[in-house]
Amino acid sequence: IDPLATSGRITETYHRYLTSLLSLRDSCLAAGLAEKISSSGSMTKGPYLDVTPPYEKGASIRDLVDEGVLSAELLGVCSTALPADRPLYVHQERAIRKAVTGRSIVVATGTGSGKTESFLVPILDSFARERTAGTLGPGVRAMLLYPMNALANDQLKRLRQLLANYPSITFGRYTGDTAADPIKAREMFGQLNIGEPVLKNELLSREEMRATPPHLLLTNYAMLEYLLLRPQDMGLFPSDGDATWRFLVIDEAHVYDGTQGAEIAMLVRRLRDRVA
Repeated sequence: IDPLATSGRITETYHRYLTSLLSLRDSCLAAGLAEKISSSGSMTKGPYLDVTPPYEKGASIRDLVDEGVLSAELLGVCSTALPADRPLYVHQERAIRKAVTGRSIVVATGTGSGKTESFLVPILDSFARERTAGTLGPGVRAMLLYPMNALANDQLKRLRQLLANYPSITFGRYTGDTAADPIKAREMFGQLNIGEPVLKNELLSREEMRATPPHLLLTNYAMLEYLLLRPQDMGLFPSDGDATWRFLVIDEAHVYDGTQGAEIAMLVRRLRDRVA
């Protein structure tokens, strides 16, 4: 993109808009207005160019596998959606190294800097290790908690790309938009995702998730309140020695402040008390 030419086109389009918006029948007045609009220095400012330096790169997923930080089984999950040989950013590598040891982490970095990989890679690595050990049965291992459905839906599309060729890891989105009946859920999927196949490892309905809880559960904080209360959803939160829960991801955590932040904190304590 040519930023200077693009700025000129935007300014020209804005001037044409103003001229048409304030259309005058008198040709002299119209010419004077057009001249004032085009020559005025207060209509637009800039362009201002903001150059963001690249993030520092570190080891790749394959490097971490060779080092023993990540499981070799994780390479089976890697694809064009999660390249094994592409260098990670240093902040991603640091987050992964801490998370695989059981540390809690906070990832605070810029937009487009790969925060998703910072928490997804350790989670997928944990699933891959369980599969190698033969213990990856039904049961929620990780919950991704979002402030709104739109963000959960975006992450769901990403997971379809990541896990399309690795059916051993199951996932599902449980929100107010999730249909209870499997047939209805598949009909809704077909309407919203024209031409896309239904993956074997994506649980589309509430009934399916209650029967065989997915390894990776996506929801929002409002639905989590209901899930912790409703008897029919108790299977998602086993409270005995068979509990499989390990990860809780609070995405977009910066939006929770004030009273809502306190409510989310209490919600997380309730969840931990149930499953830990």
